[in-house]
Amino acid sequence: MKKLTTLFAIAALTATAGIAQARDLGPDEALKLRDAGTIQSFEKLNAAALAKHPGSVVEETDLEQENGRYIYELDLRDAQGVQWDLELDATNGQVLKDHQDN
Repeated sequence: MKKLTTLFAIAALTATAGIAQARDLGPDEALKLRDAGTIQSFEKLNAAALAKHPGSVVEETDLEQENGRYIYELDLRDAQGVQWDLELDATNGQVLKDHQDN
């Protein structure tokens, strides 16, 4: 029975080892990263996202650290009321993901 329990534990650990771990960053940590020059200013990141969807409004933002990368996530609503989910690399403003929210 002990061997069976050990095998299940190893299988569970192996299955979860490859799952990406993301950590939400709070406002204080985000400001420190910005001030240190590690990530771009939020104004620049918002402008990069809004350039993809002119006339949109930023509804929500979030900064995460995922696999050593800083990811800036935005929810936009365009002039037609369509919601968009974007992810940008917070260090350089590159758009990583841009899709319509369902």
